[in-house]
Amino acid sequence: MELQKLSIGNHHLDDAVPAEGGIPAEEEMFLPHKSDGSKRPQFTDFEGKTSFGMSVFNLSNAIMGSGILGLSYAMSNTGIVLFLILLTCIAALSCYSVHLLLRSAGVVGIRAYEQLGMRAFGHPGKIVAAIVITLHNIGAMSSYLFIVKSELPLVIQAFLGQTSSSDDWFMNGNYLIIIVTLGIILPLALMKHLGYLGYTSGFSLSCMVFFLSAVIYKKFNIACPLEVFGNYSVTTDVSEDTCAVKYLTINQETAYTIPILAFAFVCHPEVLPIYTELTNPTKRRMQNIGNVSILGMFSMYFLTATFGYLTFYGNTEAELLHTYSKVDPLDTLILCVRLAVLVAVTLTVPVVLFPIRRALLQLLFPGKAFHWLRHIAIALCLLFVVNLLVILVPNIRDIFGITGATTAPSLIFILPGLFYIRIVPTDQEPMTSRPKIQAACFTALGFIFMSMSLTFIGIDWMTGENRNLGGH
Repeated sequence: MELQKLSIGNHHLDDAVPAEGGIPAEEEMFLPHKSDGSKRPQFTDFEGKTSFGMSVFNLSNAIMGSGILGLSYAMSNTGIVLFLILLTCIAALSCYSVHLLLRSAGVVGIRAYEQLGMRAFGHPGKIVAAIVITLHNIGAMSSYLFIVKSELPLVIQAFLGQTSSSDDWFMNGNYLIIIVTLGIILPLALMKHLGYLGYTSGFSLSCMVFFLSAVIYKKFNIACPLEVFGNYSVTTDVSEDTCAVKYLTINQETAYTIPILAFAFVCHPEVLPIYTELTNPTKRRMQNIGNVSILGMFSMYFLTATFGYLTFYGNTEAELLHTYSKVDPLDTLILCVRLAVLVAVTLTVPVVLFPIRRALLQLLFPGKAFHWLRHIAIALCLLFVVNLLVILVPNIRDIFGITGATTAPSLIFILPGLFYIRIVPTDQEPMTSRPKIQAACFTALGFIFMSMSLTFIGIDWMTGENRNLGGH
């Protein structure tokens, strides 16, 4: 991410290795221990100007993903109690993961994910971190634009009062994503600092709050069993438990729920860049931003899942908005909600693009000062690649299934734990100390999640079944 002013020696962090018997300049400027009562020391020469609130908006926007549309379906396959337990555990683990990143960054005076990899494992560590961030965020951007490609034509169709699609160019999703990319995403992606996106992130979150409000409202306006609209087929025999609340249930789909919830709080590539642009940056202040953002998303996730599930019970589908369309495809409120979700995911794309550009700059142009040509060229190339993928690939879930199953646990669990173990000196915390053992267990948990996800995807592909529970 372009979180610090890249022009001011930002990438000289590649050389942030202690000189013989000395401390790197970055560490002295980052750690506030030696301020000798004068001006507060800053990380490099860039003074962060992003407020606490704007930083919360940016991080919350980075956490919030398209997977929120599938959480009600996840709850229908776990029950309310098990869902709450799983969601609480994952939220707590994500807060702990942010703590590990900030602690590692504080020890060496580095606020770049790739540079933590460099400090922990040398150049290979930097390359691995950059590749993981790039693959994961390209997958996330593609999933957001895929939603625009599939949903925007339906919104336009509903606004025009049409009941069937037409061959007009403005009903073609491929043309629409190019227009949205050039008209909205590209200008925002060209911003020099991530902090400038705080306002759009706040608006994006407002759209999702509107989505949540509509879900709660519809709970009291839709009867169960459903009275479906039009040509949708529905079974006439309604079982007794179709409209019964399940507090604890385990079935074949339950196993797929765990990885989905695990990836619901992926925001870690954005944590350190947001930290860099924060005013009065301290570890406690940034940790509070992380805690507030994760708590806010936890509340939104749980409320959306609960009220969506309590509306449709056993009829809940993998994509919640599609279930509403079964009741009335021309419902004005749901139409507005669809539009709000489209705005939200569109405004999230530039926030997700920043860490990829940061990673590529670290890999391809280490030590180079900020230059607008590089800044713009990388954004254009990334958006071109993502648009090409979304246009050419019919099923984005299959393409990015393996990538998501490997990169998400790496970013949340494996890399933060390994960074902490390798970077925090053993004279401060021996390998047998409680924090180091906790970090090792945390890393092991990431490998378990990765193995589970890959196993489920393999089973899914072998059985030929199409489960689409959403993603980040």
